Amino acid sequence: MEYASNILETIGNTPLVKINRITQGLPCLVLAKYETFNPGNSVKDRMALKMVEDAEARGVLRPGGTIVEGTSGNTGMGLALVAIIKGYHMICVISDKQSKEKMDILRAMGCQVHVCPTDVAPDDPRSYYSTARRLASEIPGAWYVNQYDNPANTQAHFESTGPEIWEQTDGKVTHFVVGVGTGGTISGVGRYLKSKNPAIKVWGVDTYGSVFKKYHETGIFDENEIYPYLTEGIGEDILPANVDFGIIDGFTKVTDRDAALYTRRLAREEGMFLGNSAGAAIKGVLQLAPHFGPDDVVVVLFHDHGSRYVGKIFNDDWMRAQGFLEGESQSK
Repeated sequence: MEYASNILETIGNTPLVKINRITQGLPCLVLAKYETFNPGNSVKDRMALKMVEDAEARGVLRPGGTIVEGTSGNTGMGLALVAIIKGYHMICVISDKQSKEKMDILRAMGCQVHVCPTDVAPDDPRSYYSTARRLASEIPGAWYVNQYDNPANTQAHFESTGPEIWEQTDGKVTHFVVGVGTGGTISGVGRYLKSKNPAIKVWGVDTYGSVFKKYHETGIFDENEIYPYLTEGIGEDILPANVDFGIIDGFTKVTDRDAALYTRRLAREEGMFLGNSAGAAIKGVLQLAPHFGPDDVVVVLFHDHGSRYVGKIFNDDWMRAQGFLEGESQSK
């Protein structure tokens, strides 16, 4: 008989799927690393398991303890799965811009959920960063995950996602494109792929309102770049330790509107029911077209599942309220 002994053993080994219609104008082969096949329906399952195992090995998370994390939803879901199997309590701190579906899913998985305002500075006591740290310090036996600065985040992708992409493309991958939030995926995958072939280009997809692109190009952390945005799961108003800017060859920024519209296009044209950051990622690939040639193999990573966005991206009323169903795409 062939079976997994628990749900955590099904993490990883996700498929590569060719993008056909949306990328018709590109000269290269575009393959999606389809992370919704993980049991928590996102790429974050990988690093959630790795970070918990690392904390256990270091003795900072003990049996019956409490895991506390600030999350946009997906890391919380991955951690929830690990907590259930390993017997931990789980507290998720989430910003109020995240979808209701994400909050409901976390509660369904037994998490205690704290919702914090989005439009405050990271060091504001009300921010989800500050709230998560405070709760972890106040609760006996609690461990604050800190996915942004936890090196096990990057290591998970160096050990699993990167090798999978290399093996699935038979070493022919030439470009890796992914939305950047905590930085663990781009840094871990990028570091592995460049260790196999230094010529591979690693591109990050950023959003307007985030500091990554300008910081990468100038070394300047420009607070004027920071303003509220709607795209979930990518971009930051801080510089996480997991973002290895030396691994990244460049960034392209995608607007909230384009991220939303292309998420819907992936569903309707490719049959790929995905989250908000997938639309940003595929639009980023299209914007990077001048960098691709006929022999190139471009791998774009799709983070999470569309079920977490049915009340927003896939809701016509919400889209109209944002002005996203009128006019052409506007990224550059």
